[in-house]
Amino acid sequence: MTRPPMPAHRSDRVSLWKHLAMFRDDILATQPARLYRAKMAEVKLPFLHSVMVNTPELVRLVLQERPQDFPKSDRVREGLRLLLGNSVFVTNGAIWERQRRMIDPAFEGGRLRDTFPAMWDAAQATAARLQQGQVEIEAEMSHAAADVIFRTLFSVPIEDDTAAQVYQSFRAHQRSAPILNPAALVRLPRWMPRLFARETRATAARIRTLITKMTAARMAAIEAGTAPDDLATKIMTTRDPVTGDSFDTEEMVDQVAIFFLAGHETSASALAWTLYLIATHPDWQAQLATEAEALRPHVETGTAPDFGLLKRFPLIRDTFREALRLYPPVPMLVRETARREIFRKRRLEVGAQVIVSPWHMGRHEAIWPDPHEFRPARWQEPATRTHARDGYLPFSAGPRVCTGAGFAMAEAVLILARLLHDWEFWAIPGKVPEPIAHMTVRAREGIWLELRPRAATA
Repeated sequence: MTRPPMPAHRSDRVSLWKHLAMFRDDILATQPARLYRAKMAEVKLPFLHSVMVNTPELVRLVLQERPQDFPKSDRVREGLRLLLGNSVFVTNGAIWERQRRMIDPAFEGGRLRDTFPAMWDAAQATAARLQQGQVEIEAEMSHAAADVIFRTLFSVPIEDDTAAQVYQSFRAHQRSAPILNPAALVRLPRWMPRLFARETRATAARIRTLITKMTAARMAAIEAGTAPDDLATKIMTTRDPVTGDSFDTEEMVDQVAIFFLAGHETSASALAWTLYLIATHPDWQAQLATEAEALRPHVETGTAPDFGLLKRFPLIRDTFREALRLYPPVPMLVRETARREIFRKRRLEVGAQVIVSPWHMGRHEAIWPDPHEFRPARWQEPATRTHARDGYLPFSAGPRVCTGAGFAMAEAVLILARLLHDWEFWAIPGKVPEPIAHMTVRAREGIWLELRPRAATA
């Protein structure tokens, strides 16, 4: 058994400038280890007052009981505005409510079943693309997750020319985009220019231009009555039941950008860490491979399974849940106070930053038994229901819970089952990934695994 790798933690006391330098490199490294036990943490600077709420009661207050008093922080938008525009990820109030009313129907249960054949095609392509030997699995899962998004959203595989350009441009944008934009620390007037690197601006513009091309083409196909019945068509033809409006092309570009970021980047992170955990626990992997044998008739015939087949993979689903607990793709949820608050005898003025950390809640020592261990069997224990209610937040909670949570779970279970059917995953001695957080929780030098073809069972 191998204990899952942890990030480096800073000491309890560091200078402001060292803290900012560490933050630019990795969000997780700026957090002291005591946060796995603390009830709340506070940072108070002349230009920023921030608290991390670390108890189930405060988390429920912020995300579920009074979410209107803790809207999405404008500071979050500063680093993402070039790419995401006015998408549902960064909006608040009436604009956000309108966007959710138009997006949510596309991810309801029946629609999820409709996307399942496209997910299967992406899983098949991924299993065929992998090769024996040492593989950087983050890159492979990034490719796989992007393929799922393009197939389910626009009915094209990632090999489509425009889809491939979006994917490559997004990877370039990730490398150039800073974690810390100055306007995220010090509130700047809207008219003041934001400091972004030339490459960051160029890649964001390129991505939005390509998405605009795809969206405009789909608008034309809808008007001509020739559009496929996929997620893009569903979202673009859904009218707000309150206003009667639908998304125009510019609004749809914003939403597609966040679908790609949320649906591709977060899924890639979660899948890669799941495969690493599986690789470091070979006995458990053997049980998962036995479960994945339920796919054999479909692998041999090439026919897509029915959505209901996912029920035959409970251990794979629990493995993915456990990976999400240990490595939630989005480690911090940032809100701000809309009115004065008092948290644990600390006064918060309007505009103070309130952080909910899925990373720390998922590993909190007052909530979870053996919180830093990979133990997927815990999800079969009755007590885990209580632990999960208090500290399991990979998809957030409350009104702003991820609308694609069901989509993400179905995609991950299917891809994992399909890969485990064909491949064995082995950890490579000396190549232990170091978790860091930029846009999502990734590994500093990637996640390297050895892949071997799985011998067929009789």
